[in-house]
Amino acid sequence: MGREAEILEGRDGPIRLSVIVPCFNEQEVVELTFGRLVEVLGERDDINLELVFVDDGSKDETFSILESKLGGVTDLRLIKLSRNFGHQMAVTAGLENASGDVIAIIDADLQDPPEVILEMIDEWRKGFNIVYGIRAQRKESMPIKLAYKLYYRILQKIASIDIPLDSGDFCVMDRQAVQALNSLPEKNRYVRGLRAWLGFEQKGIVYMRPARSAGESKYSMFDLVRLAVDGVVNFSVFPLSLIAALGLATSVVSIFAGIFYIVMWVTDFALLGGVTKEAAGFTSIILAIFFFGGTQLFSLGIIGQYLGRMYIEIKRRPNYIVEQKLGFTGAASASADQTDG
Repeated sequence: MGREAEILEGRDGPIRLSVIVPCFNEQEVVELTFGRLVEVLGERDDINLELVFVDDGSKDETFSILESKLGGVTDLRLIKLSRNFGHQMAVTAGLENASGDVIAIIDADLQDPPEVILEMIDEWRKGFNIVYGIRAQRKESMPIKLAYKLYYRILQKIASIDIPLDSGDFCVMDRQAVQALNSLPEKNRYVRGLRAWLGFEQKGIVYMRPARSAGESKYSMFDLVRLAVDGVVNFSVFPLSLIAALGLATSVVSIFAGIFYIVMWVTDFALLGGVTKEAAGFTSIILAIFFFGGTQLFSLGIIGQYLGRMYIEIKRRPNYIVEQKLGFTGAASASADQTDG
């Protein structure tokens, strides 16, 4: 029997499925999310369901609502982080604490339909290690849609790896892929980019993305911009190459401009009614200062993004701190100073 046949044979039977749900102030929707996941995935004979909810420092009743669900027929595990470490770190906490043979990631707002997880599992059974969702339609405003579309296409062009278009964190991964992802040491984690970097056999599934079932998005415009910057800086050195090209182009233009002004000075050539032997124009000097000053600051900002990430990596702080764990065998809770990652 060949290796591919052995893999496929091992995927035909019942599986333990872990579903990771990062949450931040989701009291309006988290109970509905829990019910939908149990309804769609918990009644299947071929799925032993484990739900891993990660409370990313919520200030509302999210954790209390989830805590009230403990002790039911569903294998529910709760992780409460000591503060808001961000969506990507909450996902990381879930990946490092899930025990399933197959692990799914889904947001708490139900914009990613749980039914699609079943389609992903069907593709996983065919031999794919990673099956991710591709958003065919968004319910955001037109400017937001255009910004997302433009960003993903720019990122795919400049990234050092092939990051699929219009794909988020919504996916299914097998244990081999998750272990490889968890082994990556970096602190600036852009999960969908790291997932693409892993390789393995991957496939995308197109699905329609509805509006939130309740509540409001916890991603501010600043959070979205920061996530976009993480994607570009973590997986591309193109901005640094752009700085070098901009510097070279500016130097070439400056050389030709210098030659031009020398010729003007020697020949008394008049430009806009004046010659270089007369008093230098105030406007041209100010424009030159603004141009070169802005270019330098912009370049330093881009370099600073890379240096800042190096600084964070060198400090080697944990990715997150767990305040409490509930529902884990042999560890009903964890002390407040427990660290992970």
